[in-house]
Amino acid sequence: MNDSNHDTKSLPLVSIVTVNYNQAAVTCEMLESLSRITYPNIEVLVVDNGSSVDDPIMIKEKFPQVTLIENHENLGFAGANNIGIERSSGPYILLLNNDTEVTEGFLEPLVDKMKSDPLIGAVSPKIRYYYASDTIQYAGLTPINSYTVRSRAIGFSETDKGQHDTDTLTAYAHGAAMMISREIVRKIGLMSTAFFLYYEELDWGFRLRKAGYKIYYVHNSLVYHKESVSIGKQSPLKTYYLNRSRWLYMRRNVYGFRYLISILFQVFLSVPKNALVYLLQGRIDLFKAYISAAWWHLKNMLNESLYEHPCLNE
Repeated sequence: MNDSNHDTKSLPLVSIVTVNYNQAAVTCEMLESLSRITYPNIEVLVVDNGSSVDDPIMIKEKFPQVTLIENHENLGFAGANNIGIERSSGPYILLLNNDTEVTEGFLEPLVDKMKSDPLIGAVSPKIRYYYASDTIQYAGLTPINSYTVRSRAIGFSETDKGQHDTDTLTAYAHGAAMMISREIVRKIGLMSTAFFLYYEELDWGFRLRKAGYKIYYVHNSLVYHKESVSIGKQSPLKTYYLNRSRWLYMRRNVYGFRYLISILFQVFLSVPKNALVYLLQGRIDLFKAYISAAWWHLKNMLNESLYEHPCLNE
C-alpha cells in the first residue's frame, strides 16, 4: 500500500468480476493493469462466456492467481456477471469490463465511498476513453426519461479539465466499472438475465434506488474504457440488443399513464424514424436488426418471465 491513511487490516476484500468473450488478449491487458493497483485485498474472477474462436486458457496461464470460470454457452452480460458474483467472496463486488484499464489508486476511493454511508448501494469511477485519454465518457448519468427511454451521460465527450471533480449522486452506475455491496445484492437480487446485453445495470440501478439506496459517481477514481471492443461501435448485434433492451427497460420500470405515452412515442415516432434513418444510410443490416428487436417484443408481449430477476445463491 502506498497510502498511509489506510490500515491494511481494515480493508475489506473486493471481488473483481469481469467477463471475457473471444477477447483473451484484451482481458489480459486489463488484468495486467489490475496487477499494479495499490489496494492489497482483492480477488479476481474472470467468467469466460463460451468463447468460440479464442482460447481463454491463456488468461489462467498468464495470471494463475485469477479464478477462471468457463461457461459452455454465452449467457450474456448479466448471466455471466451473476455467475461471477455468486462465486465471489467479498463484501464489495466490482464489475469491471474486460476492455478497461485501471489506474493504480482507483480502488481506494470506491471502497471509501461505500464505507462512508450504509445507504450507498453502488458507486462508479470517472471513466475516460482509453484512445482519447483526456476525454470523459462518464461522470454520472441523468435519470432515464420515461417517454424516450434515454438518459444522458454527464461529462460525455468533454475534455477533462477538472469540471467534474466532485463526488455526486447519480441515477445509475456505469456497467463498465461499478461497485455494489453484497448485502444489497442479497436484498434486491442479481441482474435480470432477460436483457442479455445492455441496460441490465440500469435496470439494476433503478431497483437499487427503488429500495431506498443511493448511487454515487466518485471523481477521484479513474478507469479508462476501450468501448465496444467485443462487438463493434455500430454493428447489427449492438443495434439489436441496445434497442431490445431499451424497450425491455421501459416495460419493466415505467408504469401507468407514463407507460402508455412511452409506448405511443416508440411505436409512432421513434421506431419509424430510426428505421427510416438506417434505410437512408443504406444500412440494411442495421435496419433488419432494429426491426428484429421490435419483433422480439411483439413475440414476447405476454412473457411474464421478463419481469423476474434471480436471487443470490451463496
